[in-house]
Amino acid sequence: MFDDEKIKEGVRLILEGIGEDVNREGLLETPDRVAKMYHELAAGYSDDAKEHLSKRFHVDNSDIVMEKDIYFYSLCEHHMLPFYGKAAIAYIPNGEVVGLSKIARTVEVYARRLQIQEQLTNQIADAFMKELNCKGVMVHIEAEHMCMTMRGIKKPGSKTVTVVKRGAFEDEKLENTFYRMLG
Repeated sequence: MFDDEKIKEGVRLILEGIGEDVNREGLLETPDRVAKMYHELAAGYSDDAKEHLSKRFHVDNSDIVMEKDIYFYSLCEHHMLPFYGKAAIAYIPNGEVVGLSKIARTVEVYARRLQIQEQLTNQIADAFMKELNCKGVMVHIEAEHMCMTMRGIKKPGSKTVTVVKRGAFEDEKLENTFYRMLG
């Protein structure tokens, strides 16, 4: 899927476009480094949440499961600048729970793509509903966007919060329980 040569050529063009000498010692390996970096930052395109959410364990209850403070890094699809923060996911099992590390891996699947936070929040919730067939899910993401802090309006420290509720979490009582658990 990745075309390293196109990435390297693009980086060379950007360097030239901003007036840099692509043959300067400090920049000679920059196109290679950036190509390698994008393999990591955009790894979500070759990953599937279904794979991670398929490792399940039987349970006899329907108690809320929450994983919070899941730190992530993503790239804004509008400026290709990072946004980063933390996610909290709670779901109500329907006879099965997923391994706890798989919750964080699901966040990574979608965060490791060119993304907007609103879509990221929805994709995570939809994956849980579809793959786990859970009774409900709630996803809360709080992130700082470098396109807001280092360019444009330049408001460091500002945070964007997105919340998605599905299924049983549409109930105000369960939503309030989520926020109490979130702390």
